[in-house]
Amino acid sequence: MPEPNKILISRTDAIGDVCLTLPVCQALKSAFPNSELTYLCRSYTSAVVECFDPIAQVLLLDELQQLDDQTRNKVLGQYDVVLHLFPNQIVAKWCKQARIPLRIGTAHRFFHLFTCNSRPRFSRKRSALHEAQLNFKLLAPLGITEVPSLQELNANLPFRVPVLSAALATQDWSQAVLLHPKSNGSGVEYPIEKYVALSKYLVEIGYQVYFTGTEKEGACFRAQIPVHSNISDATGKWDLQTFIYIISKAKALVACSTGPYHLAGLSGIRAVGLFASRKPIHPGRWAALGKGATALVFDPNCQLCAEGRACTCVAQISIDQIADAIEA
Repeated sequence: MPEPNKILISRTDAIGDVCLTLPVCQALKSAFPNSELTYLCRSYTSAVVECFDPIAQVLLLDELQQLDDQTRNKVLGQYDVVLHLFPNQIVAKWCKQARIPLRIGTAHRFFHLFTCNSRPRFSRKRSALHEAQLNFKLLAPLGITEVPSLQELNANLPFRVPVLSAALATQDWSQAVLLHPKSNGSGVEYPIEKYVALSKYLVEIGYQVYFTGTEKEGACFRAQIPVHSNISDATGKWDLQTFIYIISKAKALVACSTGPYHLAGLSGIRAVGLFASRKPIHPGRWAALGKGATALVFDPNCQLCAEGRACTCVAQISIDQIADAIEA
């Protein structure tokens, strides 16, 4: 197909989901090097997208919602293609009203029947592919039909983290291990008691430990954080831009399948993910990208997980396993 001038990529959900769209952005830029790529996201994920080297511009859902129909049609009408990587009924409706010529969205959303004129049919739930690979299924209408292997995806992750301040740049984060206990419901969480024990072990072997999360998350476990000169409570203290920078300079981050884990993977540090083997939340679907990323499960053949039942097997992952993954 002729090279489009302007492509809009829409993913308006969470940080981890946005992280896994970087390979698609890179594939589009490689296939259409003269095209301008714009990413539509929520304001709270914009700091992530601003690190995506192929993206020229970020468009905020929050700002589009404030526009009248005529102004919004003018903003969206400049695009030749919109790629709905996350089905959002309101955004799909807006793009049709703006008469974007090619509107691509999965056939598995009924509202796309009326809002998209290209609807690839594939199932995320039943697929054995990783989430980052599944995103490539939506590129077929643009002539990109090959789904890369995970090894190929990890070979080129153009994620650039800007320096925010001289103070951050001069601080040595190389021996920092970030522990992110909560997940906002996106994964099966490792018990806080185990994170506490892990933090004590890590400082014994020479690391500086930071517990991270939002202020609200910190309130859930702050009282259990050990009092130690090398263990810090950073919950609620860093905005996302600062957190991304610190992640990129740290030794490692430990979390379940949540946004910071995926940020750590893209940043190239040791990203240690703690998983259950239950589908569809297993690491085969949601492991972080990145050459330094790893995903730990206690029992890949857990019977409860295989039956799709609630299971606490993630709690059986040992501190030694995690420490070995950090130091690998």
